[in-house]
Amino acid sequence: MTNSNSISTLTEDAIGLLKKLIATPSFSKEEDNTADLIENFLQSKGVNAFRYLNNVWAKNKHFNPAKPTLLLNSHHDTVKPNKAYTLNPFDPIVKDEKLYGLGSNDAGGCLVSLIAVFLHFYQQENLAYNIVLAATAEEEISGHNGVEILLARLPKIDFGIVGEPTLLRMAVAEKGLLVLDCTAHGKPGHAAREEGDNAIYKAIKDIQWFIDYRFEKVSDLLGPMKMSVTIINGGAQHNVVPSECKFTTDIRVNELYTFEEVLATIKAHTTCDVQPRSSRLRSTAIALDHPLIKAGIALGLPYYGSPTTSDKALMPFPTLKLGPGDSARSHSADEFIWIAEIGTGIQLYIDLIDKVIAS
Repeated sequence: MTNSNSISTLTEDAIGLLKKLIATPSFSKEEDNTADLIENFLQSKGVNAFRYLNNVWAKNKHFNPAKPTLLLNSHHDTVKPNKAYTLNPFDPIVKDEKLYGLGSNDAGGCLVSLIAVFLHFYQQENLAYNIVLAATAEEEISGHNGVEILLARLPKIDFGIVGEPTLLRMAVAEKGLLVLDCTAHGKPGHAAREEGDNAIYKAIKDIQWFIDYRFEKVSDLLGPMKMSVTIINGGAQHNVVPSECKFTTDIRVNELYTFEEVLATIKAHTTCDVQPRSSRLRSTAIALDHPLIKAGIALGLPYYGSPTTSDKALMPFPTLKLGPGDSARSHSADEFIWIAEIGTGIQLYIDLIDKVIAS
């Protein structure tokens, strides 16, 4: 375990950086100023930081290409503040042992904690693994110019920790997100006569199938699959039988099904035209016997399956989602993180990594 003075210094610097990040708007696709802050902070600590678009990354001082590599990743973009805010979302207010501000919890606390952890290990020699830090953009919109585009420019990664607010519980699995654009086709006709083939009625039948159908495989970690019709649009005139009705279906996929299997089942049971909007955000799981998870269990950390999607879905290697803060506070009005959560998070990350990579 690191001595308390070291943790205290790391925590103080992390909180100072987080306050600056809160005070700097960083909506998705507009993160250039926070990328500057992170890059300058790392350079001020003697780290040779790299930049691609609004993504900032660095590798440990004694990086050895012959060794496997651990990625520490979190994001510095935020959603836009909702209208229920009573505080200035860009004013990093400390009150009642809480730090308020947009992005403080999602995922600023995780990001600055991982940066602190990277600095802790940065100059250490003879580590069994390399460490790469990546502070990335566009996570909140699952954008293409965030971690996805950066991965091709990083050294080969063997496994990773994705910093998201999990109350320091290990999210070992994560549901995938499959969004379908569905179109029911009919024939136009006059509503007053027995003409046409009403596309809305055909859509209703398919929507009822989405409501009633249950996929058989239920995950111990992620539970059952979940399908929700969330948008519908059909018809343009009261006296015309519509020839087309469109609806959108949001599907949360557990790790027991591939997207291809889900699509095949849907197409076999519905008559509408089904087009997946994206197949990037797939379900993920890290094996419970992975060294990271075994180390976490040894430290007494509980594990669970997460219903929310993160950049973990875009990583083609085993990842653990873990971090200080609470997902329930994400995107909420007057977002905050407890000051104590940051220091606790830094210590826990270090203890976890020490068990895995320190020789």
